[in-house]
Amino acid sequence: MTSVSPTSDLFASEVIADPYGYFAQLRERGPVHWNDRFRLWVVTGYDEIVWILRHHERFSSAVIRGDSAPSYPPVDSADLPLFDEIRAFRADQLVEQDRPEHLTQRGVVHSWFAPKAMERWRPFVRTAVAELLDRIQPRGEMDVLHELAAPLPVRVIAEMMGVPYEDRDRLRAMADGILYINRGEPWRLRPLAEAVRGIVDYAAPLVEERIGGGGSDFISVLADGEMSGALTRHQVLVNTGLLLFAGHETTMNLICNGLLAFIRHPGQWERLRADPEGMARTATEECLRFDPPVKSTQRVVAVDTELDGELLRKGDRIRWIIAAANRDPRIFANPDAFDIGRRPNPHLSFGSGIHYCLGATLARIEGQEVFRALAERFDTLELATDRVEYRPSLQFRSVKALPVRWKSRAVAGPAALGAMTGGKEEGSAEERKGDDG
Repeated sequence: MTSVSPTSDLFASEVIADPYGYFAQLRERGPVHWNDRFRLWVVTGYDEIVWILRHHERFSSAVIRGDSAPSYPPVDSADLPLFDEIRAFRADQLVEQDRPEHLTQRGVVHSWFAPKAMERWRPFVRTAVAELLDRIQPRGEMDVLHELAAPLPVRVIAEMMGVPYEDRDRLRAMADGILYINRGEPWRLRPLAEAVRGIVDYAAPLVEERIGGGGSDFISVLADGEMSGALTRHQVLVNTGLLLFAGHETTMNLICNGLLAFIRHPGQWERLRADPEGMARTATEECLRFDPPVKSTQRVVAVDTELDGELLRKGDRIRWIIAAANRDPRIFANPDAFDIGRRPNPHLSFGSGIHYCLGATLARIEGQEVFRALAERFDTLELATDRVEYRPSLQFRSVKALPVRWKSRAVAGPAALGAMTGGKEEGSAEERKGDDG
């Protein structure tokens, strides 16, 4: 466990490298902690976070509109005019809405993301994973982030949007730029603003040609929401960007963080190798708990609220730490152990309640298919670097690169499943009703 002061910089290199030791210290001192440096409440207890999620009316999701405090860490002063452009993009996203607007907008896409609907994408995901690994496997090494974890969700999202396959590199570049939303670099507004313009410019003609066309792709579904009056044109455009951003980042981090956990726990890798198909679901859930793709989520206090003896005042920032809740010893036995057979596993990596992540089932499918395929192909995996570095973010747990080497079984051969054919598997028991993250 690191020895970091509870009042030190939340972007300190040691906190970014090991958030678990740091936030465990905060939780031991008290599950609700005021960080004076960044002027926000930090909540680390599982029960306290669940209480917040169940009282959504007390904590506004409209962070970009409701939070007037300066950005942290500070941004380059010359870039401050870009805030208005970025604020307009974020403020219209579904995840920034409170009820009743949230309920209305959610209704447009909720059934599209239902677990059984997402399960129909499993054959496409399995084929995409196989095609990527078929090209990579003979080399004996890869950067997991750039060669597997990043291209996979973009390929899936491009298919879901109904956009040309050859546009995937352009989509990936925009997705990478949008990731700067929750990063700490002082120059982060520049690539973010460029990505915001890019996705709006890209999506605008697609929406125009599909509105009223009766299509079933994601952009057509959003366009139908405009036709019904549930969404404005700008909301259609920015929620197209939300799919690109959220679907890219969550899956990318799940794959990298999960595989890194397996490399550091070879006994668990052997468990998965012994039964890849049977263990893929519980293994993915443990990867989500142990080193979650999303470390934390921010809200703004909507009404004065007492929590664990602390008075949270209207307008205060509050950030709950998913990574800390997922290792709360009051809930999880031996919480710092990586155990792919853990049951039950009520982690909070996709949230809960009305803001339960819309893409949870898809992220699970992608994680399950990747970990299953890797375990079927590779006998051993090892890091090809002495140090794994993480991007400076409070919200996401994102490696900068993940180079690995392996010894492999016989090459599985060309992918043979074909594109979408309609899945027969039912959603996992862990899938719960909910909404967007």
